Amino acid sequence: MSSATYSVTLIEGDGIGPEVAESAVRVLKAAGARIDWDRQEIGIPAREKHGVLLPGPVLASIQNNGVALKGPVTTPSAEGYPSLNVTLRKSLDLFACLRPVKSLPGVQSLHADVDLVVVRENTEDLYAGVEHEVVPGIVQSVKVVTRAASTRIAQFAFEYAAANGRELVTAVHKANIMKLSDGLFLECCREVAAQYPKIQYREMIVDAACQHLVLNPGRFDVLVMENLYGDIVSDLTAGLVGGLGMVPGANLGDSCAVFEATHGSWPEAAGRGIANPTALILTSAMMMRHLGEVEIAEGMESALTAAYLEGTDLTPDLGGTASTSQFTDQVIRYLPIGVAS
Repeated sequence: MSSATYSVTLIEGDGIGPEVAESAVRVLKAAGARIDWDRQEIGIPAREKHGVLLPGPVLASIQNNGVALKGPVTTPSAEGYPSLNVTLRKSLDLFACLRPVKSLPGVQSLHADVDLVVVRENTEDLYAGVEHEVVPGIVQSVKVVTRAASTRIAQFAFEYAAANGRELVTAVHKANIMKLSDGLFLECCREVAAQYPKIQYREMIVDAACQHLVLNPGRFDVLVMENLYGDIVSDLTAGLVGGLGMVPGANLGDSCAVFEATHGSWPEAAGRGIANPTALILTSAMMMRHLGEVEIAEGMESALTAAYLEGTDLTPDLGGTASTSQFTDQVIRYLPIGVAS
């Protein structure tokens, strides 16, 4: 096991964020990860202390360390603030959102053998936020799709598939209606696909893809899509394996990576000790793979699987009575001997 020490920005977030972040930090330490945490705050805690939701030192920390682990963050509603998650992605050019979706044993869900990956373009589409009121009562929102961003996300999807033994990439689109914007996206995907003859490539209209995902997710391997479709499909696929609390995620760029769980901050549950930390533990394992610490990542993943197979200390969202801390203790107990030493 590597003896390297890594500097990582830690953003605990708010709501249940600090609780699940603490669980992830505990599991990482027990698994043998050597990390110097640079703790930063954004969102409501930052506004209370510094008067702004996203202090400048946060971006500087992530840029300096190159890697961040982030808990869920609440953007104040109806107060005119842009999404903090979107702001982070745009500010750091985290163009690829990567969300592996995989079934865990003992979790009641629609399907028991889901194993797919959603790759979402992060920087443009309708999330570019280009809107204006044409005349009173008529608002126009502009869908921005560029060749550069479409090619970049397609290249990321195929590179990921090639590096991880994946055999099929599906481009999800609505080019039958949006012939220019989604048509450009498909054109770029086709050009990139031609560079990877060993990987199968197909295209599917987004509404049909959603239906097939619910009926037979085994038809899919890696899915690549624009921003809005990726947001929707990410949540849909999480529902196939038990919900957002089961799915890890990462936002990746050329120079920075922010690893964050898919779920939200659930402020109503803050401080109650009932949050399921699975998603952020799996996200932490993704982070260790990114850092080249495959043994640590595999140890964390196997321990989590073992805890679910045991099934005695599950959190309330899965029908159990264990607290966040008790579930974390169970995961740590199952870490492989030698990894946690």
